[in-house]
Amino acid sequence: MALATACATLAPPASSNVEAAFDRAKASPPALRAFLQAMPKGGDLHSHLSGAIYAESYLRWGAQDGLCVDRGRLALVRCDAACPQEAADACPDVAPIRTAVADRTFRGRLIDALSVRNYEIYARSGHDQFFATFGAFGAAGGRPAEMLAEVMARAGAQNILYLELMVSPGMAAAAGMLAGQAWDDDLTAMRSRLADADLDRIAGEVAAGLADTEASARALLGCEAAGAPGCDVTVRFLAQVIRTRPAAEVFAQIVFGFRLARLSPKVVGINLVAPEDDPVALDDYTRHMRAVGFAARAAPEVGISLHAGELTLGLVAPRHLRFHIREAVEVAGANRIGHGTDVMYEDAPFELLALLKERDVLVEISLTSSAVILGVEGDDHPFPIYRAARIPVALATDDEGVSRIDLSHEYQRAVETYDLSYDDVKVLSRDSLAYGFLADDEKERLLLEFDRRLAAFEATFAPRRSGLPELTRRDVFQRP
Repeated sequence: MALATACATLAPPASSNVEAAFDRAKASPPALRAFLQAMPKGGDLHSHLSGAIYAESYLRWGAQDGLCVDRGRLALVRCDAACPQEAADACPDVAPIRTAVADRTFRGRLIDALSVRNYEIYARSGHDQFFATFGAFGAAGGRPAEMLAEVMARAGAQNILYLELMVSPGMAAAAGMLAGQAWDDDLTAMRSRLADADLDRIAGEVAAGLADTEASARALLGCEAAGAPGCDVTVRFLAQVIRTRPAAEVFAQIVFGFRLARLSPKVVGINLVAPEDDPVALDDYTRHMRAVGFAARAAPEVGISLHAGELTLGLVAPRHLRFHIREAVEVAGANRIGHGTDVMYEDAPFELLALLKERDVLVEISLTSSAVILGVEGDDHPFPIYRAARIPVALATDDEGVSRIDLSHEYQRAVETYDLSYDDVKVLSRDSLAYGFLADDEKERLLLEFDRRLAAFEATFAPRRSGLPELTRRDVFQRP
């Protein structure tokens, strides 16, 4: 992580040819999309693996695994759990996915329910629809290798070098170690109730499972063959703590997450997830920040990225808007902030911006997610405020399957909404790699590879040096 500040300023200057091509592409959304998809992009630092999967994949896997759909709830379920065999006649709304999706109209409605596609036409807020999808497709999420392969392939197709994916294996077992116990303000005493041997046993199982998942994903992608799509994407994981559980159980998950990151080379950091506006998450927010700060002292090398400030006026009472980002930085010691949407509602917001800049805290911006969940977009979003304050930011997808987007879409949305220049886009892209939680030697290698790819990309816009009639990107983005 020490490389972040220095490397963020080293992006090579663009040639006038590529800048001109970019400016022309901005006049045509399809051309801009093509430009940004081909352009090298550093990383996606804020992506939940389960939410990154498109509904069509969950339906396909669910059908193959013999799952059912509850037509009333529009949710994927285990057939025997939703409707025991002896009571099958009393479950007219439960049907095998394989037969239910033969009705194309119903299949479309089901895809809507497993994502935020068309959410505006239903009597439900984007916020409620977004978070409801995880329970609706969860039964089909038992294929981690296939899930990872899908996300890697999509990243590779967009020239993305690096993914940090949030996952929660082992968290339920860790939480169970303090199940039913009360929170103790003496964090050292509460930590003493967690046996290191048990934590390490769970962590060892999870570490082996993640390594197997990635190996299987690479086999599915055909990575033994040179040049297979997605195989050149570097993948790391963040231990994803579910913060809506009782406070003592969240503490156990946090301690476990740091322990896992120290044991597994694939796990590089920790994050707290689930709706920040959930009553439990709101009531226990300060406890959670204290717990992260406490656990971090035993593992200072572990990255800390926290969902903080994913709130807005009206969603919660004003008192909850006043301190979340500040406590994430000052109490928990966050290296990165996820979303940070309510920054200007916080107490002393300009001093808070100065603090973020001083501590070199990057903010992960997910424009589509903020628009759907919070209704915050355009001039109402603090993205330009962060940039004006010279705080590093990176564009991220959050949940690209749920939102029906990809990272190139988020770049396009940022360019079109905020009139970004090509150099602006390069800085965003490079910072998304420079502020990843990779070890310094790995990060340096990827930054060099990013610069190599960027130079090759920009060279395709150079004037032709021969009379051969080859079609180049310069032709595509040149006005007739």
